[in-house]
Amino acid sequence: MSAMATPATTQPDLLVAPAATIAKWQETLIEFAITYGLQIVGAIVIAVVGFILASWLGRMVDGWLVKKHIEQPLRTLAVRITRIIVLAIVGVMALQKFGVEVLPIIAGMGVIGVGIGLAMQGVLANVVAGLTIIFTKPFRLGEYIDVQGEYGEVVQIELFSTTLQHADLSKIIIPNRKIVGEILHNYGTIRQLDLSVPIAYGSDLDRVTAVIKSILDAHPSVLKNPAAQIGVSSLEESAVIVFVHPWVPVPLYGPITAELYQQIAERFRAERIVIPFPQREVRMLAAAGSTGAQA
Repeated sequence: MSAMATPATTQPDLLVAPAATIAKWQETLIEFAITYGLQIVGAIVIAVVGFILASWLGRMVDGWLVKKHIEQPLRTLAVRITRIIVLAIVGVMALQKFGVEVLPIIAGMGVIGVGIGLAMQGVLANVVAGLTIIFTKPFRLGEYIDVQGEYGEVVQIELFSTTLQHADLSKIIIPNRKIVGEILHNYGTIRQLDLSVPIAYGSDLDRVTAVIKSILDAHPSVLKNPAAQIGVSSLEESAVIVFVHPWVPVPLYGPITAELYQQIAERFRAERIVIPFPQREVRMLAAAGSTGAQA
């Protein structure tokens, strides 16, 4: 009977231990809530207000820069810097609510920042180059550029890279450090077509020029100012080569090339202006020896 009584006496002790632990945790949580509750609520309120303020100030700065006709990349940079500054101030205020010393944290972040900067020299070089592009403006959005053997319309300028778009809608992302300091060909927002039209040697050049000019004047996407250039570029074996250099908007460079060639071919056919195909005249001359032998 004494052996059977032992578990009965120890079972209440096993229940008392978890109950005591729970009670101790409850006391700790209550004490923590009393001590730091207001600080936690205050930090949450500061964080929420800070995020709202950062978003609002970002929109205000962006709207103000739009009225000043500042370009999109510079507006984006200014908005991001504004939001980062506001959030940094909010973070410092939230930490101070808990009594955290901010100066040692700032000093430590400075040391860490130096180490990160040394490890990310390439990235920082892109950032510096991006700022240089944004402020010096060697090109703008919508312009057509050629740099480092890559070419296309500028569709995006960011701190780290610049994005170009080809006529086939493919995109090229170039690190900004590969652009700054290099030879850059900026076509602007318009490009000059380089069309070559062969005509027969017997054609009336003034009439040919007039027909081509009428085609260019009638096309709605060919720019009238600057005026197109039309003239003879070379004299080939079978044809006179006429160059046609009209100006067109950058996005329409490819489509208009095909349209003008088609219209020129159709008008030449209607006007009976000959576009010759390569040909060569061969003359057979009798040898002097064979002529004497026959005599």
